[in-house]
Amino acid sequence: MQKNLLKIQPEVQKAINEGRAVVALESTIISHGLPRPRNYEAAKGFEKILRDKGVIPATIAMINGVANIGLDEAGIELISNQDIAKASVRDLPILAAKGLSGATTVAATAHLAALAGIRVFATGGLGGVHRGAAESFDESADLSVLGNTPITVVSAGVKSVLDIAATLERLETLSIPVVGYKTNNFPSFWLRESEFSLEYRVDSALEVAQMMLAQDLIGEGGGIVIANPVPEAEAWEKSEHDRVLKLAFAAAEKAKVTGKEVTPFLLQFIVEASDGVSLDVNLNLARNNVLVAADIALAWANLGQD
Repeated sequence: MQKNLLKIQPEVQKAINEGRAVVALESTIISHGLPRPRNYEAAKGFEKILRDKGVIPATIAMINGVANIGLDEAGIELISNQDIAKASVRDLPILAAKGLSGATTVAATAHLAALAGIRVFATGGLGGVHRGAAESFDESADLSVLGNTPITVVSAGVKSVLDIAATLERLETLSIPVVGYKTNNFPSFWLRESEFSLEYRVDSALEVAQMMLAQDLIGEGGGIVIANPVPEAEAWEKSEHDRVLKLAFAAAEKAKVTGKEVTPFLLQFIVEASDGVSLDVNLNLARNNVLVAADIALAWANLGQD
């Protein structure tokens, strides 16, 4: 097994060394969240959004046992076109030892980005506490990893198939600040709002950068969640969203799906039952999160130069 398990692309390393703006991007949304060839187009599109704003993209994935911070064209094609593992933090040493490839989840992406010195990360939706977790103990590793990883994650909340109330409680317990970006309400992925309000909001990227600095100085060293709702014109229509979710939960109950298979079942059902509308909204909110993350990364870089 090779000893160098972390490969930072030269362009990314140069930007980090020079204190320039860098944004981490996960690879699970490409390998597991979108159909081909839309996933490849999305991967290239996310990076282009960042480059157009003067920010260096760092798409992260495990490639043949090595954690790549930033992907070249071959790497993007691999995660887009090959069936590879879905890798959380616990999977990283296994993939490394076996020389395997894997698409990194929010948890793994945040962990590896922080190891490389990247402070801002754009994703679609954060993982959370699953419905029925009181019996199943099903909770995403995203939460525990963010509790001790110094990174700011821009997310459109969590998917509405999860237990949003329990997720917010866990984030509070883990001392992870959750702040609305130009909103006082916690978004629920496909929808701009949920039934849960937020104590704090920010209205500019500079405010986020100042919060990151304060977290470094007097916080516990963990991450920050920036809850960024999908633009109103690009959100899913609520009544249709509610109708499809009701059908999805009924289908899961009828199929007697349990445990970790529930969420993948629900999400696949929702894509099919919505005739792809849920996928379109997914892409819209992800692009919007990348845009906001770019602004935050630029503000953070400028703060370091003041």
